[in-house]
Amino acid sequence: MRGIATTPCPGCGRPLAWIAQHNQWWCANEQKYYPPGQSAATVTTATNPPPAQVGMAVAAQKVPSLWIQNAYRIRKKVLALTGQYWIEDQAGNQLGYSKQKLLRLKEDIRVFADETMAQELFQIRQTQVLDIWGTFAIVDSSTNAILGYVRRRALASSFVRDEWEMRDPYNNLVGEIKESTGRGLARKYVPGGRLIPEKLTMTLGGQPIATINQQFKIIGDIWEIQCLNLPPTFDRRVFLGGVLLMGMIERARK
Repeated sequence: MRGIATTPCPGCGRPLAWIAQHNQWWCANEQKYYPPGQSAATVTTATNPPPAQVGMAVAAQKVPSLWIQNAYRIRKKVLALTGQYWIEDQAGNQLGYSKQKLLRLKEDIRVFADETMAQELFQIRQTQVLDIWGTFAIVDSSTNAILGYVRRRALASSFVRDEWEMRDPYNNLVGEIKESTGRGLARKYVPGGRLIPEKLTMTLGGQPIATINQQFKIIGDIWEIQCLNLPPTFDRRVFLGGVLLMGMIERARK
């Protein structure tokens, strides 16, 4: 993929990155665009895609208002034959619904506006059948644009703690979702450890930006998600997809 190398930001002086989709310069530090005329004239051709953090920022532009909120809840339906989940806002209003398929070679999870499944909002697609690590593309259903990827760290998740990677649309690593080692080991190896609620932290560029807390329930799952320091234009579907995967995939592997 061809792009254009960085040039100094007229605001903060840090390097800008050229975003061809918008025909503008992007400053990851200021979280804003600059038109070509406001940047320096020196540009060079690069063969690599934009930096990972820039890629996440691009994916986040012009996202629906549903996916820029600061609090979400994911709730699992109790005593259902297949995994069924609701995405809700802080007030309990339903934002999305997903029903896991019984027989599948690859995970292909669809998130709809409600139980009628008439309006599809986004998809979670497993990229390969033979992929023990589990790499999933988060895709906007209306545009078929890839918003990012979520990748399961198989060894850590199987033996130590639940741990997932967040990747930008260019498949560059930009963040993580993981629990503490002590809690993960306790949940896996202490008798009755499965009843310990899961608590995870999401980081972006090494900085904590969201918490994911499972409420204590013997049957069913409820996940409370609080966004601590996320840019207002960051599309939350990327890590909401990760939480859905943890509910649907991780539980099946334990």
